[in-house]
Amino acid sequence: MFTFNHYNFNVLNLEKSMKFYEDALGLKEVRRLESPDGSWKLVYLGDGVTDFTLELTWLKDRVEPYSLGENEFHLAFEAEDFDAAHEKHKEMDCICFENPEMGIYFINDPDNYWIEVIPKW
Repeated sequence: MFTFNHYNFNVLNLEKSMKFYEDALGLKEVRRLESPDGSWKLVYLGDGVTDFTLELTWLKDRVEPYSLGENEFHLAFEAEDFDAAHEKHKEMDCICFENPEMGIYFINDPDNYWIEVIPKW
């Protein structure tokens, strides 16, 4: 038996990413692991409702952007108030793709990971 636990994004600027995820999606730090020598940090963000977490991995020596291919993988978040979420993300200038026919849109984080936003079904 297996259950979902977390998903990982590697990030270049941990503080900037944490601020983005809190401002854009309301995610807050729930756990942190750091190497004794300071070479890496793992910060787990949660929504305060489910047990699922997003792990942000920061590597001290990493300076070049991560290759995300064609960005075909993504996380999805369900919005209680889809219209308000869309307006907020529009104001943040982080909407990178909209599909009105499907009733969804995507935002991108500081490292260009795509996050799908869907209405509550």
